[in-house]
Amino acid sequence: MDLTHLLYLHGFRSSPASAKARRMAAWAAEQGLSFVAPQLPPSPLEAMELVAGLIQGWPAQGAAVIGSSLGGFYATFVAEQPAHRGWRAAVLNPAVDPARDLARHIGTLTAWHDPQLQFEFTARHVAELAALRPPARLHNPARYYALIAKGDELLDWREMLARYAGCDGEVLEGSDHGLTDFDDHLQPLTEFLTKP
Repeated sequence: MDLTHLLYLHGFRSSPASAKARRMAAWAAEQGLSFVAPQLPPSPLEAMELVAGLIQGWPAQGAAVIGSSLGGFYATFVAEQPAHRGWRAAVLNPAVDPARDLARHIGTLTAWHDPQLQFEFTARHVAELAALRPPARLHNPARYYALIAKGDELLDWREMLARYAGCDGEVLEGSDHGLTDFDDHLQPLTEFLTKP
């Protein structure tokens, strides 16, 4: 596939300043790709509206989306839209049921990369997450690459593996939720995104 466009979606409380987002931005620049990594608002509905506006006009083939944690859930939602079923998608320790998992985080929160940045996460946001649910079965698992760490301290790797069964990817024996060893696994991920 001749990859021309790449979208990166960060996780909950994260940002385009995360190590993974910055690494993918650098790789995209090396490849000469159109790259977008928006700061996503706390509202899932607003986040998906923002993304839809940013990728409007992107090609049906030759584009890809990467998402980490909650961003992996969002990436799956985007990739399962009929207009994007020719895209490749990579998910990094993806959230499978974020409405369930984030219901206990309602309140005033801070961003990981900027503790001065506070935002409100509300019951309405949880309801929006529940309403966003992608299809129970992926339309074409061969379009997905899943990087799953057994050492993830926040999400259950077995649930991720079941959700992305049949997908290309890697299950790491250790690592962590943030994939601090991400650089070690970049080559197979980018080869997947660019393979014919």
